[in-house]
Amino acid sequence: MTIVHLRRARTSLVLDARGPGLPRVVHWGADLGPLPDEDLPAVVDATVPPVVPSSFDTPTVLSLLPEASAGWSGRPGLAGHRDGRDWSTAFRLTGLDVYDEPAAPSPALLGGAPLHAPGVNKGPFLSSGRVEVRAADPDAGLSLTVEITLDAAGVLTLRHRLRNDGDGRYEVRELTPVLPVPAVATELLDLTGRWCRERAPQRHPWPMGAWVREGRHGRTGHDATLLLVAGTAGFGFRHGEVWAVHTAWSGDHVTAAERRPTGESTLGGGELLTPGEIVLGPGEEYATPLLYAAHSADGLDGLSDALHTHLRARPSHPRTPRPVTLNVWEAVYFDHDLDRLRALADAAAEVGVERFVLDDGWFRGRRHDQAGLGDWWVDGEVWPDGLQPLIDHVRGHGMQFGLWVEPEMVNPDSDLFRAHPDWVLQAPGRLPPPWRHQQVLDLAHPDAYAYLLERLDAVLSEHDGLAYLKWDHNRDLTEAGHAGRPGVHAQTFAVYRLLDELRARHPDVEIESCSSGGARVDLEILRRTDRVWASDCNDALERLSIQRWTGLLLPPELIGTHIGPERSHTTHRVHDLSFRAVTALFGHHGIEWDITAIDAGERAELAAWVALHKRLRPLLHTGRVVRVDHPDPAVQAHGVVAHDRNHAVYAVSRVATSAAQVPGAVRLPGLDPQRRYRVRPPAGVPEPALLELSPPGWLAWPGDGITVSGSVLGTVGVQLPALHPEQALLLEVTVVG
Repeated sequence: MTIVHLRRARTSLVLDARGPGLPRVVHWGADLGPLPDEDLPAVVDATVPPVVPSSFDTPTVLSLLPEASAGWSGRPGLAGHRDGRDWSTAFRLTGLDVYDEPAAPSPALLGGAPLHAPGVNKGPFLSSGRVEVRAADPDAGLSLTVEITLDAAGVLTLRHRLRNDGDGRYEVRELTPVLPVPAVATELLDLTGRWCRERAPQRHPWPMGAWVREGRHGRTGHDATLLLVAGTAGFGFRHGEVWAVHTAWSGDHVTAAERRPTGESTLGGGELLTPGEIVLGPGEEYATPLLYAAHSADGLDGLSDALHTHLRARPSHPRTPRPVTLNVWEAVYFDHDLDRLRALADAAAEVGVERFVLDDGWFRGRRHDQAGLGDWWVDGEVWPDGLQPLIDHVRGHGMQFGLWVEPEMVNPDSDLFRAHPDWVLQAPGRLPPPWRHQQVLDLAHPDAYAYLLERLDAVLSEHDGLAYLKWDHNRDLTEAGHAGRPGVHAQTFAVYRLLDELRARHPDVEIESCSSGGARVDLEILRRTDRVWASDCNDALERLSIQRWTGLLLPPELIGTHIGPERSHTTHRVHDLSFRAVTALFGHHGIEWDITAIDAGERAELAAWVALHKRLRPLLHTGRVVRVDHPDPAVQAHGVVAHDRNHAVYAVSRVATSAAQVPGAVRLPGLDPQRRYRVRPPAGVPEPALLELSPPGWLAWPGDGITVSGSVLGTVGVQLPALHPEQALLLEVTVVG
């Protein structure tokens, strides 16, 4: 039918749709430029694989949906059957629409009306931002729609929609969008983790075979890889060519990289389905989660730049300054006392906090973590006059008020469970193993869903000034059955529907995605929430890595970063306030600490750090994130640079002792090489502790810093003082003249 060339933001996608089958992805990666129509057939023809001995008589075609009928012997794009029949497909192209401008992804993940088709180009060679491909296999009784969007940031999204056009029921076992990656990508990087140590990078050569990351937690998971990255040998934050995918789904999911002996390499991802979970009746449809994909010729920072730009362009992205938040959990735990909390609010206002969040323990029967979940009424014994007196006190300081909830969970020791034990996700005849003394409510049960919607709506409606929900989710979904069948898919959609309905009823209320810390961090939950809690660990040393790699996908303003106590609640490690503050500065800033128990000097220092964050917040929450490829593993450096490159701030942290007495100079990337900049520590906050070999002050730097070109800063760098381990320093960079 035609050849399609999509171009946006230094990225190209070329589809060959000239044959009768599904289109082939000829190229996804670097921008090919404004190719004239007459060159496109040559581009396509130059990439057709040869016929080789001991193989098929015609070239194997890796289409938008890999099929065995086209000779594909790797991981299937579609796996399913109709009572053992129609297990293999041979889709034929029935239509293709190309749109002049990208549109928002289809909101309906399951079913919904087809996309409209204005602005379709009619020529033989099409160049635009969005494509809808339609295909059918009448013999199998199936039709397929593929939605592809390349947006202004260069981020590609891909989704398949499969419809059962046959008479009988069709079970979908797997439907996974994939994209080809060129042979120059020889290394893989992904992330793993656990509670309080999320987003740990792992990297290795890309061997033959499949590298498959499966999440079977019923939520995104602490060990989920936010991005699966393939790249050229030795790629880093600032160099190398890289390709990456993200599976936007908050339930069970799979992300995979595959390299075949036949020469193809692919990245892909989708929903991980339990047998019997998706069975389509006649006329019913299943849609995959969105697969997000990005390419960069400038290393991992280029990926982040594209993804951050994409997220910041969303209509739902936070537009107001992100309030400095104090969450009371590590200050009071379950010990709720109005006078104590009023004093904490007073101290919070004194240091510049803008949002005060009451955590776990406010609702009926909740004096510890073994009871009460599900009984979403204010506990009259603890709060005889309700929450409004505290809310009024907080708002009297000009602060917003927020509240912790965990709606999807229930304690067996609760009135809700005693009345409705059947409202729990479970296999027939038995409850799943307990986890934190709790089970999971079956939100696909209409009565359970209606109960939660009514209770949460009531909590938000009955309290004047409740502006924020910290929405927690503290266990995996194990043996998650609904009505005798697997229930993760239905549960995930029910959670989305619940969040959507609450947002529609209370559009001014912001919601945080918290899930034992960072176990539900994905771009589908973030279509409904305003930030994520990256980890329950506030240890600054651990947080450096957690935030660094969470930021590979998310911009700083979407990542909760709090200053914890001197001694960490989760690791018992002790850190100076300056190290904790520098680490927490680069995100949605906050405090998780009993600041009524600190002395006046420490409170004044804390106030200075909060004030610095507020001053830098316009830069931190809009600028480009840069990370430094420093040769010393004991040195970690990163920063944010304004888009006009007039202003930047960098943090340099010493995470351990070094083999060398003085680490090498640190480059400050992202600046304009032709302009001159003044580099100095920001005023008003203390300097970090230096080794004795460092003279007082900043080595030989004068009091107002140094002035040098962006070229020198990005190429030579600056030699910084020798820091003690677990110390950090800030550098503020401003253009001169």
